[in-house]
Amino acid sequence: MSNEHYLRNPLIHRDRRLGRRHTDWVSQFDCSHLRPLIICRGPIRKEAMDVFKEMGIEHFGILLSEKDSIVYQNALAPELRTMADPGHIHRVPDYTGSNKEERDQRIAQIISIARDNDYNAIFAGYGFMAEDESMVAAMERAGLNFIGPCSRTVHDAGLKDEAKRTALKAGVSVTPGIDNGTALTLLEKHPTVADLKALCQQHDLAVDEAALDDAEQSLEDKADLVLAASYGKGIDLYTVDELCATLTRAVEKMASEYPENRIRLKAISGGGGKGQRILGIGEAARTAELVREILNEVKTTGVGDNKNVLVELNIETTRHQEIQVIGNGDWCITMGGRDCSLQMHEQKLLEVSVTVESLRAAIAQAEASGNETETRILKQDLATLESMEDQAERFGAAVGLDSVSTFECIVDRDKHFFMEMNTRIQVEHRVTELCYALRFANPENPDESFVVESLVEAMVLLAAHGDKLPRPERIPRHNDSVEARLNATNQALQPSAGGVIEFWSDAVEGEIRDDQGISLHNPDTDTFMKYTLAGAYDSNIALLLTVGETRLDTYERMAETIRRTRMRGKDLATNLEFHYGLVNWFIGQNINARPTTRFIVPYLTAVGELKEQANGMDLDYAWSEVSKAALKGLGEAATGALSRALELKRTLLLRPLQRMLEEPHILSGWLSINRDCYTLIDGRISWNENPIELLADTYHFLNMDYVPGAAASSMIWDHDNDLLQEALDFYGELNNRLEADDWIALQTLLAQPEPAAGFSDTSWQQVRAAHLGFQAGADILAVLPSIAEATGYYALAVNPDLSIHIPERLLDDELQERMAKVLVPPPVAKSDEILAESGGMFYGRESPQHELYVREGDHFEAGDPLYIVEVMKMFNKVYAPFSGTIDKVLVEDDGVIISKGQPLFKITPDEKIVVQSPEEIAARRRELTAGFLQQLL
Repeated sequence: MSNEHYLRNPLIHRDRRLGRRHTDWVSQFDCSHLRPLIICRGPIRKEAMDVFKEMGIEHFGILLSEKDSIVYQNALAPELRTMADPGHIHRVPDYTGSNKEERDQRIAQIISIARDNDYNAIFAGYGFMAEDESMVAAMERAGLNFIGPCSRTVHDAGLKDEAKRTALKAGVSVTPGIDNGTALTLLEKHPTVADLKALCQQHDLAVDEAALDDAEQSLEDKADLVLAASYGKGIDLYTVDELCATLTRAVEKMASEYPENRIRLKAISGGGGKGQRILGIGEAARTAELVREILNEVKTTGVGDNKNVLVELNIETTRHQEIQVIGNGDWCITMGGRDCSLQMHEQKLLEVSVTVESLRAAIAQAEASGNETETRILKQDLATLESMEDQAERFGAAVGLDSVSTFECIVDRDKHFFMEMNTRIQVEHRVTELCYALRFANPENPDESFVVESLVEAMVLLAAHGDKLPRPERIPRHNDSVEARLNATNQALQPSAGGVIEFWSDAVEGEIRDDQGISLHNPDTDTFMKYTLAGAYDSNIALLLTVGETRLDTYERMAETIRRTRMRGKDLATNLEFHYGLVNWFIGQNINARPTTRFIVPYLTAVGELKEQANGMDLDYAWSEVSKAALKGLGEAATGALSRALELKRTLLLRPLQRMLEEPHILSGWLSINRDCYTLIDGRISWNENPIELLADTYHFLNMDYVPGAAASSMIWDHDNDLLQEALDFYGELNNRLEADDWIALQTLLAQPEPAAGFSDTSWQQVRAAHLGFQAGADILAVLPSIAEATGYYALAVNPDLSIHIPERLLDDELQERMAKVLVPPPVAKSDEILAESGGMFYGRESPQHELYVREGDHFEAGDPLYIVEVMKMFNKVYAPFSGTIDKVLVEDDGVIISKGQPLFKITPDEKIVVQSPEEIAARRRELTAGFLQQLL
C-alpha cells in the first residue's frame, strides 16, 4: 500500500480533509517555514489563506487597500473574520498606484512591510501586480521568496511581445501580426546601428556595444535592447503620436492583406480583458484613438513606460482555449485545457474544462449514436487539445517555467495559434484542479508519494522546494468541470458599480463557491452580513463551480445550483439570471457545441428581442381572451362551473408567466429546454406534452416549489399548489389506467365520448369534465413559445458540426445596441438633459493631454463621444444617442464619481423627442397581444 499524502483535498464548499502519513521523503517538502504576505484580494486571497492554514503555514499576513473599507460597514474585508492576529493585517492606499512612480512606491512599501513584520515570501495571486516583472524582480532582490514564476520567466513569457518571439523560436504557432511596434517606431527616427549607438551615447544608456555589433541580431532586436535600457532609466525615446503613426501603418497593411478580418490591438502588459481593442473593417483611421485608450487603461502613459502595443489579426471564428502548465525550471507538464470562449468585452463568463478523458467519452457516445459528423469534430478537438498541450509544454520549457502559468490559444476550426502566456494563476484555475491532481512520488521508492489537488499549494511547494520536486504524474479526478463567474453586472452584462448584497442563500450540495468569504455568517449571530460591491475593483463577486463525469452532467448540476440560489439586495444587479439562461441554452441545444468569442453579444441580442416582445404583452388582456375562448359554446351550467374554475386558476397560471416576461434570461433558459414541448401547426401552438405537467415543471424551473413556511412571494401559493397537485394526481391516475403512450394519445382518447376500457359511461363523462376543467385556461402558457416564434429565437442554434448558427440580424451593430437598451433601459431623462447610463468615475476627455470631448456651446452629432466612465476597472466610452447642443456641463472635473441616472449635460436636442401617452402604450400592447393570441386560440 502506497504512502499517499493528501496535502489538500478540495471538497464541496471548501470542506477539505488532511490525512498526513509522514515519511522522511514526504516530510522534506514541509512548507511551514514560509511566512507569506498575501498582496492580492478577492476569492484568491481567501483561498490562499485556507491553503496556507492547511499546509501548516501559520505566520502569514494580508495586505488591504483603503478601497477595501467600503465593502463592510464594520470590517475591511470578509476574510478578517478568520484572522486571529490584527497585527498581520496591513494597509496601503491602493495596490498598484495610478502610474509608474506610484507603482514603484507601492513595491517599496510592500517590501518594507514584509521586512518589518518578518515575512519571507510574497503571494500575489492574480490581478494587480501578479505578473509585473519589475515587482517580481524587486521582491527577489529584497530576498523575498516570490510564490509564482521568477522575474526571468515573467519577462520571457509574460510580456506579450517577448512571449511571441519565444514561441516562434520554440516552434509554437502564433497569430499573424507585429509585436515590435515600439522598435519599428524607434527605427523610423534612428534607422541604423550607428544611429542607435549615437542615441545610447546621447542618453548614457547602458547597452552592450558588442550586442549592437552582433551580425546575428536583427536591427529590430537591437532597437529593443536600446528601448529596454531607456525604460530602465525612465526616459522616452519616442512619443505616443509617433507610435500611433507606426501602428496605423501596420493596421493598414494587415487590413489590405486580410480584408475580411478585423484587427486586434493589445497592450503587452494587458490582461483580464484590459488593454485590448478590436478595430472593425475599414476602421484603420481609429488606430491612434484606440491605442491611447489602451495605454490609459493599462496605465502606461508615464515617461519611461513601455508603451508597446501588439497588432494582431483577429481570427473571426475564434475559440479561446488555454492550457494549464506547471514546471520547476527543469521539468514542465500540462494539466489539460479550459474553454473560455464564452466571454464579452474580453471578460470571461463561463469556463469549461477540456480534458482528454472527457473528449474520449464524448467521442464514444457520438460513435454509439451513429453521429458521424459529431464524432469527426470531437476527434479533431481531441487532436487539437493534444497538440496545444504539447506546444504548451515546449513553450514552458523554453522560458524555464518554475511555477504555475497558463498557455493561451485561439482555435480556428482545425488550427490553433498561441496568443499569450499568463505568468500567474488564473481566476479559473479551479476548473483544472477539479479535473486533475498531481502525484509526486519518490524516484527511488514509488510507494512513497503525496497528492496535491490545489494549484495554489503547488505554487507554494515549487517556491519552497522547486529544485527537489520530482516530475509529477497527473491523476484524473473528474472528467468535467465548469465555472460561472458571478459578476456585478446588469441584464445587458454592463458593469454595475455599487449595490449591497443583503441576503445570499447557502451553497447547496454539489456547489463549489469561491466568494472571498462573503457567504461566511456572522460568527456570533449566524446571520448573513451585508456586503457592499466596490466599484473600485473588477465586477466579480464569486466563482461558482460544479463537476461531473460528463459535460452534460456538469452543466445540469450548474443549472441546479443556480436554480436554487437566492440573492437579494439594495440596488443589486448580477448576472445570475444570465448564467441560468445560458447554461440551459446549451443543455437544450448541445453541450458539446463550439461557441466562439463572438457568441455572447448575438445571444444577448436574441434575449433582448424576447424582452422586447414580452414588454408588449398585456397578460391580463390575454387571460381575458383565453377565458372567453374556453367558455365559448358551453351551456349555462357548464359556463358557470368553468368560469369559477378559471377564476381559481388565474394566479396559478399567471404568476410564473409574469415572472418570465419580466426576466428575459430566465425565459431564454425555459424556451431552450422546452423546445420540444410544442409543435407549430398551421400557425398555432399544439402541445406535445401535458400543459399541467409543463406548468409544474415551470414552477420548479423558477425555484417556486411549495415549501411550508417559506415566503409567499418566492413560491407557489398554497391554494394554487393544492389545485396543481390535484390536477397532477388526476393525470397520474389516468396514465396508470389508460393505454396512452404520450400526451397526444391521451388527448385523443379523452376526446372520444365512448368510455375507455375500465370506465362506466358516467365515470368517463366525469373524467372528461374534470379534464376540461383542469385544462381550461392552460392555453395561456403558449404565450411563451409564441414569443420565441415571433422573434425567430430558435434560429440561433447548434449546427450538426457543433458550430453555432448565428442569424445575420443578430450580428447587426444597431440591433445589438438597441436590444442592450431593451434589456437595460437608460434612465428616463427630460428632453433637455443627458443622464449617466451607469455609475462610475467620469472622464470628459481621452487622456489628460487631450481636449474635452464637448464644452458648453458645442454641437454634437449622434454617435459622437461625450465622456468616458470607468466602471469596475473598465473604461467605457459613451456616445451621443442623438444630435444636439451642449447648454451646460454639469460635472465639474475629471475623476468625479457619478451615479446612474445623474444629469451630466443640459442640452438642446436638434429634434423634438416624442413621448407616447399611457393610453397609446396600452393600446399598442393590446394590439400586439391580440396578434400573439392568434397562435393560441
